Amino acid sequence: MKAKRVLFVGDELIAGYGDARAMGWTGRVMARTEHDPPVMSIELATPGETTAQLTARWQSDIESRLDRNADNRLVVGLGSHDLDAGLSLARSRLYVANMLDNAARIGLRPFVVGPPPRYDQPERLQLDLSNAFAEVCQRRSIPFVDCYTPLVRHEQWATDMVLSGSYTPRQAGYGLIAWLVLHQGWHAWLGVPQTGVE
Repeated sequence: MKAKRVLFVGDELIAGYGDARAMGWTGRVMARTEHDPPVMSIELATPGETTAQLTARWQSDIESRLDRNADNRLVVGLGSHDLDAGLSLARSRLYVANMLDNAARIGLRPFVVGPPPRYDQPERLQLDLSNAFAEVCQRRSIPFVDCYTPLVRHEQWATDMVLSGSYTPRQAGYGLIAWLVLHQGWHAWLGVPQTGVE
């Protein structure tokens, strides 16, 4: 069976910042992804990154890490730093669209994980941003995991974010994101059996 390589790009959320177990959601997802040979995962995080900055750097970051003999996949973990930077919704949408189109041009099949809720930005702005990202993916038939809607009123998520007092959750919050990813098309997209998922 052909080897698989998954490259994660995004901000500090894909790095699992704040997780006492140092796994984040990416580590938890990969721990429940069975394949022979094992899937190689590579996280390429830039803290505080906007979609403009992500679009500018992602391709050069992954080029030396691609395996021409493997099935390479790209996971885009989108955060909400665009709100901090004051980027317009149209700009955010355009940057993500350009990134996904360029990924398709070089033969990568993206999987996109949307931004989870935070409590220092208006809910309406966060929902609009998440919906804009979802629409970009839908138009391209690219899997999109909505993390905002299921978690915005989730008690465990809210508790975790109060404890962290920052942009990123702690252990429980990362576990919730991982659960959403695993139950919204991850195994089908990667082409691996769905085992060990609760």
